[in-house]
Amino acid sequence: MPSAAVANGFTTAGKSSTRSTPGLLSSTCSEVQRSRLQFVLPLPSVLKNSFKIVDGSPSSSAGSPDEIAKLFPNLFGQPPAMLVPCGSTEASPDRSLRIGVLLSGGQAPGGHNVISGIFDYLQARTRGSKLYGFRGGPAGIMKCKYVELTTDVIYPYRNQGGFDMICSGRDKIETPKQFKQAEETVLKLDLDGLVFIGGDDSNTNACLLAENFRGKNMKTRVIGCPKTIDGDLKCKEVPISFGFDTACKIYAEVIGNVMTDCRSTGKYYHFIRLMGRAASHITLECALKTHPNITIIGEEVAANNYTLKNVTDYITDIICKRAKLGYNYGVVLIPEGLIDFIPEVQQLIAELNEILAHDVIDEAGLWKKKLQSQHLFDFLPQAIQKQLLLERDPHGNVQVAKIETERMLIEMVENELEKRRQEGLYNKQFKGQSHFFGYEGRCGLPSNFDANYCYALGFGAGALLHSGKTGLISSVSNLGAPVEEWTVGGTALTSLMDVERRHGEFKPVIKKAMVELDGAPFKKFASMRDEWAIKNQFINPGPVQFVGPRANDISHTLMLELGAQT
Repeated sequence: MPSAAVANGFTTAGKSSTRSTPGLLSSTCSEVQRSRLQFVLPLPSVLKNSFKIVDGSPSSSAGSPDEIAKLFPNLFGQPPAMLVPCGSTEASPDRSLRIGVLLSGGQAPGGHNVISGIFDYLQARTRGSKLYGFRGGPAGIMKCKYVELTTDVIYPYRNQGGFDMICSGRDKIETPKQFKQAEETVLKLDLDGLVFIGGDDSNTNACLLAENFRGKNMKTRVIGCPKTIDGDLKCKEVPISFGFDTACKIYAEVIGNVMTDCRSTGKYYHFIRLMGRAASHITLECALKTHPNITIIGEEVAANNYTLKNVTDYITDIICKRAKLGYNYGVVLIPEGLIDFIPEVQQLIAELNEILAHDVIDEAGLWKKKLQSQHLFDFLPQAIQKQLLLERDPHGNVQVAKIETERMLIEMVENELEKRRQEGLYNKQFKGQSHFFGYEGRCGLPSNFDANYCYALGFGAGALLHSGKTGLISSVSNLGAPVEEWTVGGTALTSLMDVERRHGEFKPVIKKAMVELDGAPFKKFASMRDEWAIKNQFINPGPVQFVGPRANDISHTLMLELGAQT
């Protein structure tokens, strides 16, 4: 069996083979990108030799099992699968496979390595196999837009950021017509399997397609891979989604730079909004990496039923305490979805979603009469009102990335400080600077962890399809150990699901993993934040490292969660 290094185009010793770099790459690639191309990816030992699949116990769901069972009668209850060594060191020749792959949803560092892992598995284990990449995400399946992924196509993208090999899309496959189009495509290409690389909505889509294919006794199997920088697609069997590690390292570098600037000028409060529409994992991880003065965790806000006034007062209180110590500057981290965590705002958004799903927003404002939360809507700055009425995303959610929560909080803090100034409780000058760190983190060169993790996920997805599995998400565990000791398997997608109200209807969706307030990462943060608030213990972790003593570090979140499990 060819080794992973040979499949990568390099000898087992890690030296470059005679294949030349494509011309386009030679004129557009930096020296760092070139060095990453030559990084030989390790594999878990179970994927280096022969293995067998061992099934676990029947699964259930994350919520509403009766509803999920009705929606997925052919898949519900599937057991998880685990790859285990079977003793032989030689892989026997096997029939060729025809596999399709697509990237779905927002970009995340490491997606290209998942594709590389699938390709290398097919090259090593199934002679004569073909891999097809669907262009533009799910729409590529429906429109039968694809490209055959060969060695020369894939090589320039190994260990590189972005999704530009085949690009992504946010379309869904959910109507009878769309399912029919997908069926026609997989029949035309005679596909044995299909791999969805995406987040919770994308993998829900993958499960729906797997159910459809199995219900019609089609041979095409469907496997998912966990992608999202937000970190909210995870469970015990899927410890982390890929891209989270890299994105947080990128954001932490910029936050550290802002902290140095903040301390140098001594006159600004930087309000930094970070990616994370539904969960605050990125904000929590970046706080653990950089030690900001103030960090708002959305899940804590929701659990304590905080109002906008509560959040404003919390920030203002710390600003006043720091002013007494002579510190008229600081850094505030805010999760992108904060406004969606505040219970009173949640109620307002729920009402707006229902209205926007069925009514027209008229200039006369007649629609407001249906709002029970009209007082809150009228209280918000006009800019925020307009942003709350923007067109919903493809899943029917408020586009929280377009709501400038950081600017809203600066304005509200300014107003509260002015009140305190008039009462003689504050006599300093407050200057707020707003930032949103979002797209900057989605397409960076994947960290060593994400590069290795994604490659193993792709190799594992190939192994699951080769074994005839469907409706599973590729899962790699034991991530605190060296790569060779990682375990590989698949988890039933239905076991991650619940139902959620979207566009006025209940739909199946993978349940988002939120920050757990009794979890080790939050407890660690909570034990230190009061000290960070008053003392300037800023840390600038610097850029993502690929070599050196810290290059293989995993995220604080994953390290603490794994430690709590042992």
